[in-house]
Amino acid sequence: MKKPFFVGITGGSASGKTLFLNKLLSEFDDEDVALISQDNYYRPRHEQPLDDMGIENFDTPDSIHFEEYISDLELLRQGKQIERQEYTFNNPKVTPKTIIVKPSPIVIVEGIFVFYSTKLMEQLDLKLFIDVKEHIKLKRRIIRDKVERGYELDDVLYRYEKHVVPTYEKFIAPFKYKADLIIPNNDHFDHALNVMKTYFKTIIANE
Repeated sequence: MKKPFFVGITGGSASGKTLFLNKLLSEFDDEDVALISQDNYYRPRHEQPLDDMGIENFDTPDSIHFEEYISDLELLRQGKQIERQEYTFNNPKVTPKTIIVKPSPIVIVEGIFVFYSTKLMEQLDLKLFIDVKEHIKLKRRIIRDKVERGYELDDVLYRYEKHVVPTYEKFIAPFKYKADLIIPNNDHFDHALNVMKTYFKTIIANE
């Protein structure tokens, strides 16, 4: 098998990356397209940086174990399978799964900081940035964090104001124009999704 084609997908928190990926991946078999998500490379809770109020800040590059993330990308590049336990953000209602990522012609590298790490970004063959207005991201974040992560509304709003927005402005937005394709997702991303489906099928056909 040829070396995998690495596609990096980033954007602000709750920009719609997961929905975009789910729709994209649903068009392909697992052996053709693999996903390796930054969400499963968060450091343990006791290693998370604290803000001025002593609250864990998961929305900072220091929260991520980049060394392990990059190491696993290299294993995939070498044609090796990787295994990692799902990171559940300490939600007691969720039982962590063992995630297995097999080498494939296309590997999607997803996360809010995949452009921030120079070593990681250098491995990407194609870079996508999903762009969304701030008030839309806030609405999506509230829904996601209450349902998936079990956070109370006050906690969600605090983290958004004190962690999410400053992080986006400092560590994510400055890399927006390093992307090869910027995908607006205020209403929908259908056109960009169709473009990526066609492009992926071309890569796979030439494998």
